[in-house]
Formats: sequence, structure tokens, C-alpha cells
Amino acid sequence: MNTLSRVLTCLLFALLSPLVVAQDLPTKFDPQRDAAKDMMTTQSLAKATGKRVLVDVGGQWCTWCRMLDRFIASQPQIRALIDSHYVWVKVNYSAENKNTVVLSRWPKIRGYPYLLVLDGDGRLLHAQGVQGLETETEREADENYDPARVMAFLNRYATAANVPAQRH
Repeated sequence: MNTLSRVLTCLLFALLSPLVVAQDLPTKFDPQRDAAKDMMTTQSLAKATGKRVLVDVGGQWCTWCRMLDRFIASQPQIRALIDSHYVWVKVNYSAENKNTVVLSRWPKIRGYPYLLVLDGDGRLLHAQGVQGLETETEREADENYDPARVMAFLNRYATAANVPAQRH
């Protein structure tokens, strides 16, 4: 293998490695997952890509958690914002696995889903329940989250280098 081939192979590996690692992260709340390992993977990926970590704590038992998942899936602009500025990881909390060791690092959680924003070093930047992200009026179940409020939350904690310039 010549030098150019080695360089190209290394470059390709460097570009694809975050994608492979991201595929290893949970897409649902799973009591069988090793949350400590998921957090290490997430932080490494966030640091390597210059993104923040968005920790979503909840469980499959949680109606509001499932509604948040459906809401994000139905909002392409919100999903794009998450994908471009955050590494999103789900940490399960359930009777089967309370993930006490991982969750004890952060403020006491009083309701689910609960969102935490961390930097690539794992430092807590913000923690909150989803109450401030809901609409002010009664709507259908999956419409209880307000797109503008969710976008504002995500933009507020995205890394400065990755936030789109706002027009005045």
C-alpha cells in the first residue's frame, strides 16, 4: 500500500468512525443497556465532532417520553438541529434498571422525560424537565410539544461555533 492509499484509508476511517459509533447508541430506552458505557461513547463522539451531548432520561413506560420521540421524528427541522449540534443519547430509568450510578452525577430528576445538556467533557451545562417545551393550549397527544420552544431550547445550548447566525 503506497503512502497516498494509507492517507486516504486513514481519512476515510476518521470520517466514518463517528457514524459507526453513533449507530451503537440506543434509539429507545432500554433497561439492558450499559448507560455508563453509552455516556463514555457519547462524550467521545461529542468531543470528536465539536457537538454537545443531549441526554434524554426516561423509559418506554413513560407516555410523555414516547410522545417526545414521536414529536421529534415528525419535525424534520428539529431532528436536523439535534443531528447537527448534539449527540443524542437515551438513558433508561425504570423498575428494571434505575441507572443510579450514572444518574447520580446530575440533579435529582423529578419527572420524565428529563433533558440534560453536557459539553464534550461531560460537564453539565443545563438540566430540565420538558414542562417548558409544551404548548400552552390543549392539543392532540403528539402535538403537546411546541416546535418553537423546542427549537429555542436546542439553539440556546448548541455550541457557539455550530449555531447559525441570526438575522436582525
